[in-house]
Amino acid sequence: MVGRSAVLLEVGGHDEVAAWYAELTRRKDRGELTAVDIVPAARTVLIDGVTNPLEVAETLAKAAEPGRPEKGESQLITVPTVYDGLDLADIAERWNTSPEGVVRRHQELEFEVAFCGFAPGFAYLTGLPPDLRVPRLDEPRVSVPRGSVALADEYTAVYPAASPGGWRLLGRTDLVLFDLDRDPPSTFRPGARVRFEEAR
Repeated sequence: MVGRSAVLLEVGGHDEVAAWYAELTRRKDRGELTAVDIVPAARTVLIDGVTNPLEVAETLAKAAEPGRPEKGESQLITVPTVYDGLDLADIAERWNTSPEGVVRRHQELEFEVAFCGFAPGFAYLTGLPPDLRVPRLDEPRVSVPRGSVALADEYTAVYPAASPGGWRLLGRTDLVLFDLDRDPPSTFRPGARVRFEEAR
């Protein structure tokens, strides 16, 4: 339990987080779980706004591990991208290919929104195979432009607003990722699939 109205579920990694997030969301939609928010992270799922956290914790402790949802069931978001990032050549060297090869390989991958954090609308996208992972910059940039498509460790992300950041910049998009006048305001939601394509 976390406080008087929340339960924190700790799991092994992204696959388990995705499975539990989908299962808990289904339970909430069916009226089997009373919660205000279900918030996935890298290795936890927070169930907030429950009326009886002890009962929820005991129920989850006895529950079988849920299976991962089929990827085809989730929303697919396409991100039009101009591949002209400051670190494109560096990424190409690390991937042992050309800048054109980086673009091709990045577009061949399908990513998944694992969780959101850092800033409103900022989503951590999983799907990079181990051989394509790149380290963060040794020193973060003071300002990364809004819409920057970037890589760091096992994640791809798009900066929803200008901010400091230490991710390696691959390109940019004009897609609006966060707008308080929309419902929901964030373009990326946990579980959604994401593909990048060349901007026309």
